[in-house]
Amino acid sequence: MTLITPTAPLTVAQHGGRAKCLQRLVRLDLPVPLTVALSFDEVHRIAAGELPDVKRLLAPFGPAPLLCVRPSSEDPDWGGPGAVLNIGINDDRHAALCEKLGEPAATGLYIRFVQAYAIHVARLDPDMFDGLEMEGPEGLKAVLEAYEEETEEVFPQDPGVQLAAVLRSMARAWEGTTARLLRQAKGAPADAGLGLVVQEMALGLGQGECGSGVIQLVSSATGLPKITGRYLSQSQGREALAGGASSLFLARDPRGPSLEELAPAAFDQLIAHTRLMRIKLREEMQTEFTIENGQVHVLDGVRIPRSSRAAVRIAVQLAQEGIIPRQEALLRVEPRALNEMLHRQVDPDAPRDVIGQGIAASPGAAAGRIVFSAAEAQAAAARGEPCILVRRETSPEDIRGMHAAVAVLTERGGITSHAAVIGRGLGLPCVVGASDLKFNLIKEQLTAGDGRRFRAGDVITVNGTNGQVLAGEAPLLEAAQDEAFQALMTWAEAESDIGIRANADTPADAQTARNFNAEGIGLCRTEHMFFEADRLTVMREMIFADRPEDRRTALDRLLPMQRDDFVELFRIMQGLPVCIRLFDPPLHEFLPSDRNGLRELAEALSLPLSTVTRRVEGMGEYNPMLGMRGVRLGITIPEIYDMQARAIFEATLAASREGAPVVPEIMIPLVSAKREVELVKTRIDAVAAAVRTERGRDFTYRLGVMVETPRAALRAGEIAPHAAFLSFGTNDLTQMTYGLSRDDAGRFMSAYVQQGVYPEDPFHTLDTEGVGELLEIGADRGRAARKDLVLSICGEHGGNPESIAFCRKAGFNYVSCSPFRVPVARLAAAQLALRSIGENTPTN
Repeated sequence: MTLITPTAPLTVAQHGGRAKCLQRLVRLDLPVPLTVALSFDEVHRIAAGELPDVKRLLAPFGPAPLLCVRPSSEDPDWGGPGAVLNIGINDDRHAALCEKLGEPAATGLYIRFVQAYAIHVARLDPDMFDGLEMEGPEGLKAVLEAYEEETEEVFPQDPGVQLAAVLRSMARAWEGTTARLLRQAKGAPADAGLGLVVQEMALGLGQGECGSGVIQLVSSATGLPKITGRYLSQSQGREALAGGASSLFLARDPRGPSLEELAPAAFDQLIAHTRLMRIKLREEMQTEFTIENGQVHVLDGVRIPRSSRAAVRIAVQLAQEGIIPRQEALLRVEPRALNEMLHRQVDPDAPRDVIGQGIAASPGAAAGRIVFSAAEAQAAAARGEPCILVRRETSPEDIRGMHAAVAVLTERGGITSHAAVIGRGLGLPCVVGASDLKFNLIKEQLTAGDGRRFRAGDVITVNGTNGQVLAGEAPLLEAAQDEAFQALMTWAEAESDIGIRANADTPADAQTARNFNAEGIGLCRTEHMFFEADRLTVMREMIFADRPEDRRTALDRLLPMQRDDFVELFRIMQGLPVCIRLFDPPLHEFLPSDRNGLRELAEALSLPLSTVTRRVEGMGEYNPMLGMRGVRLGITIPEIYDMQARAIFEATLAASREGAPVVPEIMIPLVSAKREVELVKTRIDAVAAAVRTERGRDFTYRLGVMVETPRAALRAGEIAPHAAFLSFGTNDLTQMTYGLSRDDAGRFMSAYVQQGVYPEDPFHTLDTEGVGELLEIGADRGRAARKDLVLSICGEHGGNPESIAFCRKAGFNYVSCSPFRVPVARLAAAQLALRSIGENTPTN
């Protein structure tokens, strides 16, 4: 038990954040009521039945005190039992208070304490007070009689007995199973301690101007300067925040009366106290206060609650004013919180009609009319109608529909499914694996768990930030990339010591990456360029060609289109590196699977429907993700890679003529053997020589390998001499290492995580033990064979702070992630660099 004085031996680790904050307020000479702190160890002993020396605890407060007890955990976000006010009131104290405060106020105070004590300390049923008169002497008598009847004992009159019971109740509540599980869900350790503070009551009740309230100097929603909070005359605790006609605004407000008008001197003191706390505690604080006969008492100071955009603005503003260093401002913002600033979000204060829940695959929220096909999405976009694309699962042929939609909802899939990856790349809100909704694509309707049906044209809202699907159009908050955000990103860029590139497949993606100051493109998936209507037909002609010369004829028509795509990417990136992955998916993904699509293809190719159907069925594979794709296509149908290499080199010359010299990076996908690299490299070198000869100009390029198979990681020492870089595709590498389908694992992954089979979904958080060991083996063996080998990851893990930490430690050069995750990755990288400096700084 420690009396809180400026020099008392208090620590957050032993007494909690509230106790330490109160000591800081005492040091600032703020009018804090007398307070005693109980340590974690003391509270633990109380929970075990060992009561403290209550007489010694009460001694500093003098005779007949009125006290409150509040929790003091190490982190305020971990919560704790509710505060108990007015401990010490009894019949004698009530009589004295009647003379001081007036009978109504004193009696109301006594009634509220008896009620709170009965429910929270004696653990009685709250229903016991139903129907009782709760005002005046008769009400007090009824409440005391109800307590006595329920407990078969008189309400305790000894303040020491009351206080001991409150302390025991709060201590045991903290150590109960439910409370432990709740705080563990918030990230607290299972054995987290609780301190308690016992504070003299500043009543907020009396004959003069009395009341209580809270005040803060900035908005919790925006972080902009704004005096907010409420004040309620003749009140205690946080009753003012309950609102109602009686609560006052603080500063003058056209909507109603204010404390500034009612008690201007007290208002000025509160502003001065809160500003002083901001400067000295180096944080935007919320002041909990009581006014007693015009005199201000500061009961507590807490870090204000804040949205993500407010957190950024507050940190930046404190740094710009010199209150904290820029490095500390960077460390105060949670990287994932930036997602909320980069996308529209559902208003947290708005009512929500949740009809389904899935995996939050791409952050942001959007409302629109339901459509069930890419063609319908494009039609809706042409009419200027926002739409939600609903599919069982998406495939590359849905890309155009995804571009047209404002959000995507799928029944199947996980965090690295096609819809999730493309959604994040486009900055498109996406919820996948919404299996509690019934999808009927034939009838074009969704059925919620409560039986409600939603048909094509109905409006829903998709919240990709938390995975919820809502009925109707929910109110949305706009994205906010304001000057505070830009400042934070500039500071992060200066501190980061690992490169941050973006995965970008289109000029729009590249421009987004450029806007976020990505250091280049780490993965350009070229196959997505072939799904435009004018290209898809030519692509299908190439697939159906029987001879190499016929394939080359079709590819010659695709060449200028592909070249133009690359020229545009190079122009946008202005000399920054662009890593282009050669064609990867199995060819059947470009072919229709339904009868109408097959008929249209037969007409376009002037072939019998039976021939087209037979050829399409013949190209099917039992497991296409492990079949004829990636480098296997480049070796068996080399004309595809020849065309792409020529398009890259011709685009390099065209873009270099207009701007900074371009050095393209060409990446071979799905490699598992050294010979694959040798064969592809030979052909690409030959194409490069041909283009140099034809154009009479020289250029350079870098050839690398995408490590997606365990064998490629294990044989990196053989592969590295033929590659300038190794880029680990952790999506497929995780899939192959675990033997898990990344599209289907969502069906059982939550059960696996809950039962401790895996600590996290390995498609969401990089498995640093299993998959990570393969990365380390590949990196070590590759660098041993080639000292200048560039290492990176370009899977969706690239945007995760945990993955970036692993890559920094393993000596990787850069990570690549979806364009909208670049700011998240950059802030995480900056924080890791700053923390590593702190860890490596010697201490005296």
